[in-house]
Amino acid sequence: MNDLKNKKVIITGGSRGIGLSVLSNIYEQGGEILTIGSNLSNLENLKKNFPNIKIEQLNLKNPNEVLNQFPKFIDTLGGLDILVNNAGITMDNLTLRMKEDEWNNVIDVNLSSVFFTCQTAIKAMIKNKSGCIVNITSVVGHTGNAGQANYTASKAGVVAMTKSLAKEYAKKNIRINCVSPGFIATDMTKDLKEEYKNELLKNIPINRLGTGEDIANAVVFLCSDKSSYITGETIHVNGGMYMA
Repeated sequence: MNDLKNKKVIITGGSRGIGLSVLSNIYEQGGEILTIGSNLSNLENLKKNFPNIKIEQLNLKNPNEVLNQFPKFIDTLGGLDILVNNAGITMDNLTLRMKEDEWNNVIDVNLSSVFFTCQTAIKAMIKNKSGCIVNITSVVGHTGNAGQANYTASKAGVVAMTKSLAKEYAKKNIRINCVSPGFIATDMTKDLKEEYKNELLKNIPINRLGTGEDIANAVVFLCSDKSSYITGETIHVNGGMYMA
């Protein structure tokens, strides 16, 4: 699958975990990549392994910063064919204990920034007369999860928003879809207690945690011409944990 060669791609949160797997896959196919992150040191280390990529630091919690900087990133890249919104945070707490900033920070990064990057990307893609956006959601955005009212709301919001955007811009030849990972072996899950992992596996028919590559394969498919008749959809990659 070489559909992505020379495609201009922006990935948020591409320095580790799922984002890194997506970046690596697209990089191998010859995509021209700019990745956005909050940690400059991580971005600089990433560039050592992927010397041809461009890196930009951005605070996704700040909508004004996103709106001001994102168009500049598109100019730096020389255009935009594909946007992958992967960046996300968790600030878990039970609802009655959840602080205002725990709610706001998660919503700002996981939902609001996705809207504003999509908004800016769509403007560029309309000029190109084509484009593709993939938003990374989560299985818990469909099932709910105790202690994650903020996170689940943000991820469910991304799914609904993606459907609306897909309907608005399909006639402009812009496809917008989601990939919804289940529990994936990343830095965010490596510290889970063994007994909790075992409980998780009981609910996963395939009986393993997913890998970043599992998610990257779905993302690359949605970015490629092989998915040219798919928009407004969510591909669930969760080992059977949740079957839509």
